[in-house]
Amino acid sequence: MNEEKVSKPMYEQIYDDLAEQIQTKHYKEGDRVPSEKELAELYNVSRITSKKALELLANEGLIIRLPGKGSFVSEFNELEKSAIMQTAEIKKANRLLIGLVMTDFDYSYGTKIVHGVEEASREHECFPVIRRTMGTIENEVNAIRELLHLGVDGLIVFPAQGEYFNEEILKLVINKFPLVLIDRYFKGIAATSISTDNVIASKKAIDYLFDLKHQHIGLLSPPPIDTTAIEERIEGFIEAHDDKGIAVNKTLWLNDITSTLPNQFTEKNIEADQEKIKKHLQSNPEITALFAVEYNIALIAKKAIQELQLRVPEDISIISFDSPDLPYQDVFTFTHLKQQEKEIGRKAVEHIVKMKEGSPTSPGQLLDAELIIGESTTAARR
Repeated sequence: MNEEKVSKPMYEQIYDDLAEQIQTKHYKEGDRVPSEKELAELYNVSRITSKKALELLANEGLIIRLPGKGSFVSEFNELEKSAIMQTAEIKKANRLLIGLVMTDFDYSYGTKIVHGVEEASREHECFPVIRRTMGTIENEVNAIRELLHLGVDGLIVFPAQGEYFNEEILKLVINKFPLVLIDRYFKGIAATSISTDNVIASKKAIDYLFDLKHQHIGLLSPPPIDTTAIEERIEGFIEAHDDKGIAVNKTLWLNDITSTLPNQFTEKNIEADQEKIKKHLQSNPEITALFAVEYNIALIAKKAIQELQLRVPEDISIISFDSPDLPYQDVFTFTHLKQQEKEIGRKAVEHIVKMKEGSPTSPGQLLDAELIIGESTTAARR
């Protein structure tokens, strides 16, 4: 027995031996593996130790434990077999396997988070596995279960947008599984999270518009139903008004932009939202600036303004969260709040590594957003 194996706890040694015997087909799919009692006698350990080894194998999906019958090698399809073999090789190399669950990612937001996760994973010798949920709870639950079945050492989750969190996340928190939520968090759940300081960022944006003498500022957002990022951006909008002693006029708000929600970004829905914004501006001609809580909403607003034969920013200014920096393309740059996407991804990996090492992590970390002046804002018209 080599020194590395001796230094491991006995339950890990038992786990390694059985996992290797399953991979080399000593125990084939459907075969019964030794019981807790048999393993305890074979390795001269307590049944608590042998039980822990079997539980570890079950958690990673290598065996199925049937009460009163015993433990049996799981049956896998070819894709699952390949993934499990790769996982075993990663773990043999003492590298952490980290699952990343994203709603989606594109040039407007999310891609740089993935870049940050990948960069930090290379530095810490981790291996990331990415799953997209397209913003649905069902896909999120399946992705988390799939990654746990694969044997990941930690999970980074960009939760699906909406009113409810899935029970799999709650189970992870209760079981103290290494978990980091990014971009948002769930109220009442003590999970580690990393996101933009949305309140402060929104205040920066509105203060800038106030400096340009805008006082009638419209707000455009999706329905803020328990989505903490949206709620906080609206909160910052209100606080900025309070600080200046300017009354908030909620009739200038439009909070039912739905085309930017997951699975809703279709031409038909975009056109419907453009019509909503056009009618909103016609009903509220005093509006001189719009605060869009997302980049794609800013794009829709710009098109709506142009269809009204108005100009951005001469007639109506627009400020938003995010505006992609696409090289070699002539893209209109909005005045926007630039989030530290890559840093969010990097810090998420670093937190998982710390959790695995038993080091303390901050429960909720907020990162600043930088105000970038673009082409979409100017001083208020008379």
